[in-house]
Amino acid sequence: MRQAGGSPADRRIVSERSDDESGVHLWLLLMKAHRSLVRHAERSIVSLDMCISDFGVLEALLHKGPQSVSEIGRRVNLTSGSITTAIDRLEQRGLVARATDASDRRARLVHLTRDGKARIAKEFARHRDAMNRAADGLSKAERGTLIDLLRKLGTTAERQLDVGDLGRRLQ
Repeated sequence: MRQAGGSPADRRIVSERSDDESGVHLWLLLMKAHRSLVRHAERSIVSLDMCISDFGVLEALLHKGPQSVSEIGRRVNLTSGSITTAIDRLEQRGLVARATDASDRRARLVHLTRDGKARIAKEFARHRDAMNRAADGLSKAERGTLIDLLRKLGTTAERQLDVGDLGRRLQ
């Protein structure tokens, strides 16, 4: 056993690192960690009296600004029917509104209402606190390192998929 970094009061006992550094082992560990974090996120969001898809839509609008329904759907990974239903539900609650895009009158943009912005700003702060508690096992420096490594892993894996797709198209 070895002790994790951090302040003496926050030190935790962690088991020695496995010798298995395979891609399969990495995938399994990421999957397990993801499941645990999803459970924390679901618990946090449900306690806010909204479903995950509604929270995702509001969060995307809070951090990325007004967007088309299809853009939001891509960001929160919802089908066109599901995203339309979510937007309708949020519009009925007075949290979002649709408006014509000034640069393309055929397009409609979804934006937060004043009430929607106030609600998601407050609720997102509570959610952020819950997710920070879920990540308490890592110091801020360790979180930063993990974020950098996961970004690198995701970018590399995605690039390999793109190259593979290109290779198949050229055959």
